[in-house]
Amino acid sequence: MTRKESITVILDIDGTLVDTNYQHAIAWYRALRRYDYTVQLWKIHRHIGMGGDQIVMALIGEEGEDAAGDEIRAAEGDAYGELIGEVEPMDGARGLIEDLQGDGSRVILASSAKEEEVGHYLDLLDARDLVDGWTTAADVERTKPHPDLIRAALEKGRGEGAAVMVGDSTWDVKAAETAGIPTLAVLTGGFSEDELLEAGAAKVVRSIAELREGRRLAGLALRHRG
Repeated sequence: MTRKESITVILDIDGTLVDTNYQHAIAWYRALRRYDYTVQLWKIHRHIGMGGDQIVMALIGEEGEDAAGDEIRAAEGDAYGELIGEVEPMDGARGLIEDLQGDGSRVILASSAKEEEVGHYLDLLDARDLVDGWTTAADVERTKPHPDLIRAALEKGRGEGAAVMVGDSTWDVKAAETAGIPTLAVLTGGFSEDELLEAGAAKVVRSIAELREGRRLAGLALRHRG
């Protein structure tokens, strides 16, 4: 596959390339508790992958959002900052990026996290010079499940050809579907195969290692385009 014929691969960062979902769930739990809202962790986890501008209302409703939404988001940032040092890359994450670059794909890392958080993940993955670009919170007005992040990543990929998303949450899948591209989902974010398929994933694999073995991304993108 030549560079001209290559696909654009959008790799979600949180929960897909780096193991952050449960740290984020704990951070949201602590932030909500700080403002006297107790939401069980399993329920918070079902919303991880949804952006901070969406998740407070989804968890505690419009009244809670109006009363303390901004404060809770700030508190979550502080709480997550205490946990981010525990975050590690998923097994095979950098190897996947190397594989894709070797195949001639354009690789964009997708996140709506703060610039400093994305920078930390890029350093963990040692990926700054390996990928074709990445997104941060500055690139989107609305977070997942809205498609803004996917569209921003596609623009950074500067490709008019086929594209595919790799993500771990139902919110990744829904955002990509709205943007018109398929998702190959991994189970690393803690969402089940049934949940991901019901959300619209074209294929689900257990891990990045399994994804690297299968090399399914180009075929999936081209079939969807066709």
